[in-house]
Amino acid sequence: MASRQPGPGVEETPGFRSLPEPTAYADAVGGAQPSAESPSRHRSPEDPPPRTPSLYAQTDHFRQRLHQQGRYVSVPIVTEAIKAGQLRWNTTDGWRFALVKDGIRYVVVVSDTETRSPVVVTGWTEVADWAAASDSDRWDDTDIHTIRLRADLSAHRDEQIPDRIRPRAVDRAFEIGGHRVVTEVGAGSVECIECDGRFRSKDELNRRHCRR
Repeated sequence: MASRQPGPGVEETPGFRSLPEPTAYADAVGGAQPSAESPSRHRSPEDPPPRTPSLYAQTDHFRQRLHQQGRYVSVPIVTEAIKAGQLRWNTTDGWRFALVKDGIRYVVVVSDTETRSPVVVTGWTEVADWAAASDSDRWDDTDIHTIRLRADLSAHRDEQIPDRIRPRAVDRAFEIGGHRVVTEVGAGSVECIECDGRFRSKDELNRRHCRR
C-alpha cells in the first residue's frame, strides 16, 4: 500500500499543508475491546467505508496528484464525493466513490481496513457526458480533451493508442509519467514540451524519463 500523509481529513485540508493524525476513526472502530457484549469491530474489505470526510487521511500518491496539471481532482471535490457520490465496490482497487458534475465523473478510491484511519488512496476524472461538459461554463475544450486523453492512456496503458490520440486537441500541457505533454488533432502521439519526446502509450511515458 502507498504511504500516506496523516491528516484531520479531506474536509478540513487547509491548502496543501501537511496534516496531523486523525484519531476519530481509530477511536470509533478500534477503541472497544471485543467481548460477549461488544464483539470485535474490525472492518472487512466488504464493509462500506464511512461517508464522513473529516475521518479520512490521504496517501502521498493522492497528495501528489493534487499538484499535477490536468488532474482536476481537488479536496472539495473529494469531500463532496465521499458525502454524496455513488459508492461501488471494484475488484481491482476496492471501494470507489463516484460523483458526476457538469458532465465529468470524479472517481475517488478509498481504503479503511489496513490503516488506523480511512484513507483517500487516489482519484481521477472521466468524461461522463461530452455534451454536458461542453455546455458547462466549468470546462473549456482543452479540459475535456485532456480528461478523455488521460483516461484513454490509463485504460490502455500497455498499448499504443494512436487512433485514440488523433482526435484530441490539447495545447495546455498536462503532466503524466514525469512528462508535460500536448497534442494536436491528427497527431498519433503526444509530445513532451520539455524533452521533445513523442509517445503513443502510457507505458512509454512511464519508461522513458524526461530529459529536461
